[in-house]
Amino acid sequence: MMKVAVEVIEASDLLPKDGRGSSNPFVEIRFNDQVKRTQTKFNTVSPSWNETLIFDLPDSSDLSSLTISVSIFHESGSRKNQFLGQLSISGSSVGPMVSSSLQWFPLEKRFFFSRVCGDICLRVYCFNEEDEPHIVSSGKKEKERKKAKKSDDDDVKVKKQESHVFHAVPAGGDKNKAAPPPSGKADKGKPAQLDFNLTETRPPLPALTRGTINSKISSTYDLVESMQFLFVYVVKARDLPTKDITGFLDPYVEVKLGNFKGISKYLEKNNNPVWKQVFAFSQHQMQADSFELVVKDKDVLADDFVGRVKVNLTDVPHRTAPDGPMAPLWHRLEYKDGIKLRHGELMFASWFGTQADEAFPDAWQSDAHSISYTGMLNTKSKVYFSPRMAYLRVSVLEAQDLVPVDKTKPLNATLKVQLGQQTRKTKPGTPSGSLSPSWNEDLLFVACQPFNELIVMTVESSGESLGRLMVPLSAAARNDQGKKIPPRWYNLASPNATIDEMKKEERFASKLHLKITLDTGYHVIDESAQRSSSFQPTSKKVQKSAIGLLEIGILSARNLSGTKAPYCVAKYGPKWVRTRTLLNTTTPRWNEQYTWEVFDQCTIITVAVLDNGQISDKESNDKKIGKVRIRISTLTVDKVYTHFYPLLTLTPAGVKKSGELHLAIRFTCTAWVRMLSLYGKTLLPKMHYSQPISIIQQDQLRIRAVSLVTERLGQAEPPLRKEVVDYILEVDSYMWSMRKSKANFNRVTSLISSISSIGKWINKILNWKNPVTTLLVHVLFITLVFNPELILPTLFLYLFAICLFNYRFRPKHPPHLDPKLSHADVTNSDEFDEEFDTFPTSKSMDTVRMRYDRLRTVVGRLQTVAGDVATQGERFNALLSWRDPRATWIFIIFSLFLAIAVYVTPPQIVALIVGLYVLRHPKFRSKSPSPSLNFYKRLSSRTDMLV
Repeated sequence: MMKVAVEVIEASDLLPKDGRGSSNPFVEIRFNDQVKRTQTKFNTVSPSWNETLIFDLPDSSDLSSLTISVSIFHESGSRKNQFLGQLSISGSSVGPMVSSSLQWFPLEKRFFFSRVCGDICLRVYCFNEEDEPHIVSSGKKEKERKKAKKSDDDDVKVKKQESHVFHAVPAGGDKNKAAPPPSGKADKGKPAQLDFNLTETRPPLPALTRGTINSKISSTYDLVESMQFLFVYVVKARDLPTKDITGFLDPYVEVKLGNFKGISKYLEKNNNPVWKQVFAFSQHQMQADSFELVVKDKDVLADDFVGRVKVNLTDVPHRTAPDGPMAPLWHRLEYKDGIKLRHGELMFASWFGTQADEAFPDAWQSDAHSISYTGMLNTKSKVYFSPRMAYLRVSVLEAQDLVPVDKTKPLNATLKVQLGQQTRKTKPGTPSGSLSPSWNEDLLFVACQPFNELIVMTVESSGESLGRLMVPLSAAARNDQGKKIPPRWYNLASPNATIDEMKKEERFASKLHLKITLDTGYHVIDESAQRSSSFQPTSKKVQKSAIGLLEIGILSARNLSGTKAPYCVAKYGPKWVRTRTLLNTTTPRWNEQYTWEVFDQCTIITVAVLDNGQISDKESNDKKIGKVRIRISTLTVDKVYTHFYPLLTLTPAGVKKSGELHLAIRFTCTAWVRMLSLYGKTLLPKMHYSQPISIIQQDQLRIRAVSLVTERLGQAEPPLRKEVVDYILEVDSYMWSMRKSKANFNRVTSLISSISSIGKWINKILNWKNPVTTLLVHVLFITLVFNPELILPTLFLYLFAICLFNYRFRPKHPPHLDPKLSHADVTNSDEFDEEFDTFPTSKSMDTVRMRYDRLRTVVGRLQTVAGDVATQGERFNALLSWRDPRATWIFIIFSLFLAIAVYVTPPQIVALIVGLYVLRHPKFRSKSPSPSLNFYKRLSSRTDMLV
């Protein structure tokens, strides 16, 4: 007798059903009227069974006509078991054991509206009855081996259960996912996916421990852990004794605490120096019971000792924010043996505080005291703001009475407009050769506050200047609501005229008819449109009111790779924040909290981790470690999210996890009505729709806006470097990438798969796969035909029920960067190398030729699809254009007959007849296409006219 064996190995990413993020899954298999099931695995969404279920098959010739039905259920105790997914395996695909291998199958839905996700690993084969003992014994050995391995890893599993891990699931399911390789390759590839998980944490934050004694901290800093610091504020000194023959002193102060010391700047020839510097020592660096301040004289060979002040830590007071600043006191300097100096005093203040202290941002951290003064300036935390920008619109209408330089040459006038480093040029005026040409063109520029630049306009013809005009940007009319502003006539000066000569008005001169406006009603786009952090217009008059606050606590990071000086930069709206740089650590603890006003919930905040390259004498670019993007609309109001976010970096060798960033996030809404009303308003300001800007112009203006932001932030102290701004604003997001193309294609495919599932469900109804469901559809259809007023209520009620049902499956954590959705985990090294190639390319000719041929292949497929779509449209157009006269005659006669029949027949009867015809039983169907489809496919298209 023949037997069929189904080895149930494991499953992954099943749907949680117990309300706590896990399930109790078991597998039930039906074959040839036999039903068998596996054991139940409790509290897991990625169970491992390693069981073999064997079924009898009396007649081996029936195998090809049978189906193996595999279903996964959640065991819920007294209640009915809940469905987790299913799949069907045709008996014709079952072979002998020698040729069988492990295969991953995506789980399918039972009904159209079923919620299913995950995959299952199976091995299916057939064997003779006499081989059964061998099969069973090998299965037992495999189980014993798995059990031994499991016992060795028990300690590791127990530790892993302490944190909640959320797996990245692609949008729209993952039914088209390529099956992992069989056997050991699947086991090797699977753990790699765990590197990109989001880990939920429960740190001891005041916001999470309200009402306890340990939460007594300022509410302004309730999203970070309290860190204790010793602050020493060195103010000044007076009447210092001199050590040099010259009678002068170059004093500086050393603040020592154990093995750590901070050095102030030295002041040349000053016996009464003023420093006003703050030093901060972290609590875990306090290796002594006292600290001392040593005043020294800077010298060429060895610095001279001037005096010191020693303070016991037990005498240092504690200060709690928001108390006022600590008052500094004068202290008499003393020698090393403790004897007081006759003259010489030092004013300073010391206290214990936290990172909530107002002196903390400007304090010199103890771990950075070993670097140079310039390098230390680049380690401080700062807040930046992007410059206020607006679009300058120069509407070039016409010119009058131009004077050509060479009257023998035909006049071909153009107008060149320049604003700073931006230059735009009009097309040649019409009519050609006229001394009063017209253009009617709009030239757009990006202007930056304080809007005091000059607009330089030059009329040219054949490379020769005919006249020049300078208009200050401050004279441009402000337009914040798209109002009509009348144009003006401007006198053109000679090309070599000075500014004073241009100010003199001449009665008879060439003139320009222009309209110069500063369009402050637009939002100047400097970010990718899909990942923007603000949509506010430039003009404050038309800006939206705030709807809430976004608070983020940058807690720490772990497992950072290849970093020596990590720091974070966060950007939301025009506000940028930069944390302090921590030196020589791969597990930095920042614990800094920042707040932004939220004007639109459909925005994104970006947090990037970078390695500071400006702390040494040899400056280098800041290294990118990774970034996190969080959409505000996905956050629940007043809920604190604390997670470790994976930091992913794309390199020419592939995607790399560079560590994890620990964040605490909270969105607080202060205007619920205004927030909900925003869903019905335009995303961008109204001027983007009343006077739209073309996509090409937007791209050009965005490049200039980014350069202005980079230039302004690079002038700050410490500066935000160009590579940091480009990384956060994603300047190169528009560049071609095979990986991005595949990712977007997969996104479209996942959307189409939803439509495909509707088609499969309708096909099952038409083929009477489930007679009960088909009969219910008949009843519903007949009810709606005779009661059409119920169609829309039924549809919207059904949508309401679906959304309400899916509420319990809503995401419990913010979305994060998904390498699977980005197609970064399966992209080969050559495609990554192409993505990181410069523009223009720097690769060899053979590499470029290979990539060009590959691109031709991909575009050729798209070309074929575009041709097929065009063919279908041209076939319909052929009916009305008499391209095929006989087909058109048939169509118009049939249309006339159909029009009469529909006119004399009530619409309910027509709908009923058509519906019942479509839902007819398969016995009354033909496997051949319908006559109407055959007629449409025979219509001609214009493919035969292509060369």
